[in-house]
Amino acid sequence: MTTATKQSSMYLYLVCLVAALGGFLFGFDTAVISGTVGLVKKDFALDVSLEGWFVSCALLGCIFGVSISGKLSDKYGRKIILILSAVLFLASAVGCMLSSSFTELIVYRLIGGLGIGVASMVSPLYISEFAPSRYRGMMVSLYQLALTVGIVLSYFSNAYLANHTGDTFGGDMSQRIFGTEVWRAMLGLGTIPAGIFLLSLFMVPESPRWLLLQGKEAKAKEILIKIDGEDAAKKEIAAFKATERGEGEADLKELFKPVYRKALWIGLLLPFLSQVCGINAVIYYGPRILEQAGFTLNSALGGQVTIGIVNVVFTFVAIFTVDKWGRRPLLFLGVGGAVAALLIIGALFAAGITSGPWILIFILLFIACFAFSFGPVCWVVIGEIFPNAIRGKAMALATLSLWIANFFVGQLTPLMLEDLGSSVTFWLFAICCSPALWLTWKLIPETKGRSLENIDTYWKEDYQRTQKA
Repeated sequence: MTTATKQSSMYLYLVCLVAALGGFLFGFDTAVISGTVGLVKKDFALDVSLEGWFVSCALLGCIFGVSISGKLSDKYGRKIILILSAVLFLASAVGCMLSSSFTELIVYRLIGGLGIGVASMVSPLYISEFAPSRYRGMMVSLYQLALTVGIVLSYFSNAYLANHTGDTFGGDMSQRIFGTEVWRAMLGLGTIPAGIFLLSLFMVPESPRWLLLQGKEAKAKEILIKIDGEDAAKKEIAAFKATERGEGEADLKELFKPVYRKALWIGLLLPFLSQVCGINAVIYYGPRILEQAGFTLNSALGGQVTIGIVNVVFTFVAIFTVDKWGRRPLLFLGVGGAVAALLIIGALFAAGITSGPWILIFILLFIACFAFSFGPVCWVVIGEIFPNAIRGKAMALATLSLWIANFFVGQLTPLMLEDLGSSVTFWLFAICCSPALWLTWKLIPETKGRSLENIDTYWKEDYQRTQKA
C-alpha cells in the first residue's frame, strides 16, 4: 500500500468519524434525559402530564427537524446543515443548563430536538455519499456505533454526577449546577461533544455528490481523488453523469414513480420496523422491565448499563462484516435472532421464571441481534437506495418514519407494561419485528459493493423486468 493510499484512507476515516459525531450527540441527548426526569420533576413540582411533556417535547422538535432537513440539505448542502445541527445541540445544552424556568427548559429541549432530527438524517446521508462503495457499509455503521457510545456515556455521566451531588463547589452558580440541581450538569455536559462536533465540521468538505448535483465537477473531483484516487474519481463522475445527466435538484414526487416504488416501501418500512421491534422500550424502560423481573433498583440500573455496553460491542460486528457478508445476511440473522429472543422473554415472564439471570440474558441477546443488524444496517440501506437528485428529501421521509414509530413505542410501552403485562408486551414486539424478515426476502436487494449510481440503475432494470414479465 502506498503512502498516498494511506493518506487517502486516513482522510476518509477522519471525515466519516466527524460526521458520525452527529450520531453520538443523537444518542447522548436522547438517553441523558433518563437520569434527569425525577430531579426536574422534584425541582419544578411537575404533575404527571408536565413530566411526560418534559420527556417527549424533544420529539416534537425531532419530527420538525427531520421534516425540514431533506429540503434544506438538498438546497444548501449537507455540510452547512450538519453545522446547523451542531449549533442547535450546543444552544440546547447551554440553555438547558442555565434555564431559569420550566418553560425556558422546554424551549431549549425543543431546540435540542431540532438538532437530533436534523443530525439523524443528514449525518448518515453525508457518510453514504462520501464513502467509496466498498467501504460504505462500514463507514455508515460508524454513525450507529457513535449513537450507541453516546447512550452509554450518558448513562455513566448521569451516574457519576448523581453520586457527587453532595460535593462542595466554588461559586453559587457552580454549586447550583453541580450540586443542588445536578440535572443542569447532566444536560449541560452535552456542550463538550457539541462544541467538538461544531469545530470539526469546519474542517470537512462538502459531499462530492451534492457538488456534482450543483454542477461543481472540479471541486467534487478534487475531493473524490483525495478519498479514493484519480481512477476511482473518474469512474464515479462518469457513472454519475450516466444516471443523472445533470438533472440537478429534483422534486420528491420522483420517488413515487413506479420505478422507485420498491425503494420507497423499503425506505418507509425498514426504519419503522426497526423501532416497533421494541429497542427503545428496552433501552429507556430497561430498569422498569428488569424490576418486573425481580431485580432490585440498583441491579436494574446496572443491567441497563450492561445493555448499553452490549449495544456498543455488537455494533462492531456490523462494522467489520456489513461490507463482507452483505446487508441481507445480517438482517436475516439479526432480525431472526431478535424475534426468537423476544418470544422467549415473553414466555419466561408468562411462566413466572423471573428469578436468576435468564430474563437479562435474553434481553442482552435481543440487544446484540439488533446491534449488528437493524441498528446499523437500516441506516446503511436507506442511505444508498434512493437516487442522487432526491436522496436528501427521500432520506428525510424515511427518517420521519423512524421517528413516528419511536413516538408510538415511547408512548405505548408504559401502558402496555401496566395493562397487558411484560409477557404480552414482548410478544407484541416480536410480532411487530417479524415482517422485517419478509421485507428483506422480498424487497431489499443486496447492495454490497455497488456504487450509488449502480443501485439507481438496478431499480430501473428491475422495473423493466417486472414490466416484461
